[in-house]
Amino acid sequence: MCTMQPPRLLLFLSLLLPGMWADPEAEPQVWQLLQTSVFTNISSAEVSGVAFLGDIPIFALDPANWSIHIHWPWAAQATDEGDAGKVKSYSKHYLRSMVRYVHDMVRQAKMNYPLVVQIRAGCVLYPNMTSWGFMDVGEGGRDLTVLKIDRQCWEPQQPTLLAEMVSKSLTSKKSTMGLLDHLLTISCQSYVLALCRYGKATLERQEPPVATVFARTPGPAQLLLVCHVTGFYPRPISVAWLRDGREVPPGPGLNTSAVLPNADLTYQLRSVLAVAPRDGHSYACRVRHRSLGTRSLLVPWENHSAAPGVGIAIAVLLLAAAASAGGVWWWKRRKGDEAAWENQEFLM
Repeated sequence: MCTMQPPRLLLFLSLLLPGMWADPEAEPQVWQLLQTSVFTNISSAEVSGVAFLGDIPIFALDPANWSIHIHWPWAAQATDEGDAGKVKSYSKHYLRSMVRYVHDMVRQAKMNYPLVVQIRAGCVLYPNMTSWGFMDVGEGGRDLTVLKIDRQCWEPQQPTLLAEMVSKSLTSKKSTMGLLDHLLTISCQSYVLALCRYGKATLERQEPPVATVFARTPGPAQLLLVCHVTGFYPRPISVAWLRDGREVPPGPGLNTSAVLPNADLTYQLRSVLAVAPRDGHSYACRVRHRSLGTRSLLVPWENHSAAPGVGIAIAVLLLAAAASAGGVWWWKRRKGDEAAWENQEFLM
């Protein structure tokens, strides 16, 4: 039977880390651990995992020996503080217990190997100083059960014997439930605060976007304007198309991709606008990002559709100018030759 628990308000965060969310545009801080376990048979288990704070990798679990490799010196400092250091020292014990538990559930549910189990756990800290922890388990790429901390129970996510068994079994383990409650609602938030304090320079860095605009012609009656924006950090960004200085509203002719990661921990996206060739309008891509402050990055599209006519006109003008200059030169040369002949006749 699930019981209700009052929501936690982490009012003490403002005292521990003053000014952390002074920026009204600050986003929630999300720490999560992603773990994948492959069970080939009753005596085999390969476990790997990664942890992130937002989109910054914090540490990785080596599947060969279950050792934890921390990516940043500041993350190592934060991990050594408080409960995080204790959790790290007991990580191998937890993994061995998890492997035994999965094998036991497989035996009770009379399942077959191989088996793939995914676990996602972590916490979210909001700018208004509220927080919540989460943990869910998946099997074979599908949700299996999810932890409801406020109700102190596990809730099955599919109508299968395995989901029901696992949910009931985990809910009955009151000591484990209490430990998870503490780790996900207190220890996790303290760890996030330590990471934010030690990794301030990395976590709060800003990289300005670089935008380019070009056109593609999939057919004679269609022109696609592409705005490619890349190299920016953090993730939130606003990209819009302007037609004659006015923002183009959402519609079937406007398609903006999701924000995608680059290899250097920056991001990129593309916004494509379908227009009619030679429609007589001017277009520009407008980019707004935190690194730009109150300014906007405005990249116009250079319409080269009239370039051939302009090029011909310029060529004609140049030829005319060259012909005129040549005529003047020839006329002066001829007058000079006539004067020379007259002088020669006079001397004779």
